[in-house]
Amino acid sequence: MKKQQIGFIIGAVALGLVVAHITLRIIKVVDSRRPEVENVIFLIGDGMGLAQTTATMLEEGPLAIERAHSVALTTTHSADNLVTDSAAAGTALATGYKTYNNGLGIDADTVAHPSILEVAEAAGKSTGLVATYSVTHATPGAFYAHIASRHRQDEIAIQLLDKDIDVIISGGAKRFEHRRDSLNLSDSLRSRGYVVAHNLDEVAHINSGKLAVLAAHDALPSALNNERGNFLPNATTKALDLLSQNRKGFFVMIEGSQIDGQGHGNNLEGVVAETVDFDKAVEIAFNWADTHKDTLVIVAADHETGGLSIINPNGDFNTHKNPVSYAFSTGGHSGIMTPLYAYGKGAEAFCGIIDNTDVPRILARLMGLELE
Repeated sequence: MKKQQIGFIIGAVALGLVVAHITLRIIKVVDSRRPEVENVIFLIGDGMGLAQTTATMLEEGPLAIERAHSVALTTTHSADNLVTDSAAAGTALATGYKTYNNGLGIDADTVAHPSILEVAEAAGKSTGLVATYSVTHATPGAFYAHIASRHRQDEIAIQLLDKDIDVIISGGAKRFEHRRDSLNLSDSLRSRGYVVAHNLDEVAHINSGKLAVLAAHDALPSALNNERGNFLPNATTKALDLLSQNRKGFFVMIEGSQIDGQGHGNNLEGVVAETVDFDKAVEIAFNWADTHKDTLVIVAADHETGGLSIINPNGDFNTHKNPVSYAFSTGGHSGIMTPLYAYGKGAEAFCGIIDNTDVPRILARLMGLELE
């Protein structure tokens, strides 16, 4: 078994009155046996609890998610709160460590830990990030950034430059262009070999190399009334086409970012529209895994948003024809466990009740890698 350590100092981080130095070490452990899984497609529905998928099934009919080979429930609490935020939950799903709410890519003591994406990158795999909000937001940021506060998005964008992520398709152009410090990070990406564009049509002809599509100033439009079109499924297809050219395999995180926002607004129609849109990306991933047998697809949520309930409005349980009603209990997140759906090679490793920190560790083991 061979171990390679890469150390570097991320920088000084202020946390209240404490100033800590964050040191990130990437430890790669490659099993002498052939890894069980070569490719991982990790889809995260931000705020997508079991009630969100159930409501979408009731309103829109069957979902691709229902094809999952294995299902688990995931506990989501952060290091300092029974109800997590997206940064702490994203950090757990990416690194296998709990952190405080707002912490990103670090543990509760502000020590940085490599993400599963960073470990896959160090092993020579291609990597990608796709999102319908900014690539500097909490969930995608957790896979490459190490910083005391998720709100320092301009700094998070700078940290992206130090990575070697092959495909980036998201919103968030304002963090790279027209910044308060006058830096043009899009030019910096170009100098690092990226093709940088502002919509997918511009890069339809691109079939190799590094790609960064910053398709909105901040968030992409809503899926309501088809405002976003097929951006997420098309971005998923593009990412898979580019990343799959690496014989060593790939890791990609694809986020349906705006289920969360619709949950915060207690907008059931919006939750359903965003979940349907996300499920289209899930279907593409499942179909891709059907023809690429060394591929594992994980569909998870960072937390549930809105405390959504599905209730009988009149209390009559004697007929199946009664309509259901939907009720939100909060404009924030809830602490309820979230569903995880696994499909393809190694899916059976995800079952029962697990913690969100278990997810990247299981993925690493299946890929023949080891997180710190």
